Amino acid sequence: MSKSNDQTAIKELLFAYRDALNASSVDQVLPLYTTDGVFMPTGFPTAVGTEQVRGAYTGVFSSIKLNIEFFIDEIEVDRDHAFARTTSKGTTLIHATGETVPEENRELFVLKRTDGGWKIARYMFNKMK
Repeated sequence: MSKSNDQTAIKELLFAYRDALNASSVDQVLPLYTTDGVFMPTGFPTAVGTEQVRGAYTGVFSSIKLNIEFFIDEIEVDRDHAFARTTSKGTTLIHATGETVPEENRELFVLKRTDGGWKIARYMFNKMK
């Protein structure tokens, strides 16, 4: 696959991830990760592997509802691995209080080419404000 095709496939993966977040859908998130994927959310334990990643997103989606847009700042591809640096901005509905607050993060994705295409191997984010 050419670098341009790889970047297009990675962009599609990132936007599918955004859509899964906005839908609060664990079932949409999980296929985007490798089976040994790692999710490192701010303020929560690191989740390693499908079952821990499932549990982490189940917890996240039970407490908040995201409405965000992703902005891709950088994608670098090197054979079967890539990284993407993104920012996201929007709002978060906190289920416990019903309050909607601004949401703005920066994200780092480490991606791996698999037989099923590009997948998230490692993902970490933190708040910008």
